[in-house]
Amino acid sequence: MRFRHPDGSTVHLAYCTNVHPAETLDGVLGQLRDHCEPVRRRLGRDRLGIGLWLARDAAHALTTDPAALRRLRTELDRRGLEVVTLNGFPYEGFGADEVKYRVYQPDWTRPERLAYTTDLARLLASLLPDDVTEGSVSTLPLAWRTRFDTAAAATARTALITLAERLDALEELTGRSVRVGLEPEPGCTIETTADAIGPLTDVAHPRIGVCVDTCHLATSFEDPHTALKALAAARIPIPKAQLSAALHAEHPHLPEVRRALAAFAEPRFLHQTRTSTAAGLRGTDDLPEALAGDTLPEGGPWRAHFHVPLHSPPAAPLTSTLPVLRDTLARLVGGPVPRTRHLEVETYTWQALPPRLRPRTRSRLADGIAAELTLARDLLTDLGLKELP
Repeated sequence: MRFRHPDGSTVHLAYCTNVHPAETLDGVLGQLRDHCEPVRRRLGRDRLGIGLWLARDAAHALTTDPAALRRLRTELDRRGLEVVTLNGFPYEGFGADEVKYRVYQPDWTRPERLAYTTDLARLLASLLPDDVTEGSVSTLPLAWRTRFDTAAAATARTALITLAERLDALEELTGRSVRVGLEPEPGCTIETTADAIGPLTDVAHPRIGVCVDTCHLATSFEDPHTALKALAAARIPIPKAQLSAALHAEHPHLPEVRRALAAFAEPRFLHQTRTSTAAGLRGTDDLPEALAGDTLPEGGPWRAHFHVPLHSPPAAPLTSTLPVLRDTLARLVGGPVPRTRHLEVETYTWQALPPRLRPRTRSRLADGIAAELTLARDLLTDLGLKELP
């Protein structure tokens, strides 16, 4: 979906296909047919933006076989879909029964991460619509926090500088500019936007910036105004933003609240849980750990890294951090000039929701994704952006 910003530029809204994880090119093509096109039809649009997730094997097939790439481009056009952004955070196995810590491998100390991200950038340059010259890729925020020392930081910095040089060469070759955003996430080396400033200042390249995920921002209790102001002061670009909402528990000491939270503790994804205290942020790596004992103080609200549907917050006594999303979005695109032009709804946890909340059919899932995009569209038009045909 495209929107005209009051400054005359185009802002793109997509939804991320990691909600239908596929490891192969055939699987990706099936996504387009079975999920993406039905969402577009529900929205009554001739064209719908999607943020593709291409696993390592699918990306390799596309980079080594020009016919396969043409086939993907043809299918996108045929089904009324367009791509201006890729989700390059998960490398492979995002549809596994247990993802948890595996999603952080390989990290930016490993050559595989650089090679994969380079492939994604080259593919995106070929997949961009004919009238679009700028694409974005979101990626791992360097590494999971453990065993990341000074030597690892130096290796990651070198890899990002190499990536930036390759992105420069890509634009010179194709005329298409691709930027990459590190996506701060709780528990990672870069947990917050503030954590990103030092490493990205060391890289100091306009093609490497931050992907602001509003679920992660909220889970870490970051204030949107403070976070975005600091990025601007440090001249850190925001190639894309992911529109998502975290799980919020206002009174975690109450038994009924803990029971409600327990329904969201599931075995597939990691749900880092945080609370803000006078001494700073306190947290656990997963929701079951937070619920197991007295690890987290109960004097203030808890937030869990669980991407809940934007249009449908959980029932009381829980809620979502949709207000943080609204505030962040207003600061990103509500001003005289947009801070980013690529927005991606990223609720990948539909099938990890408590059983009674999960969509049981493809049709129900398409209804839910369309409802999320409708909410995002309404937020953008409320900010003065005009939806384009």
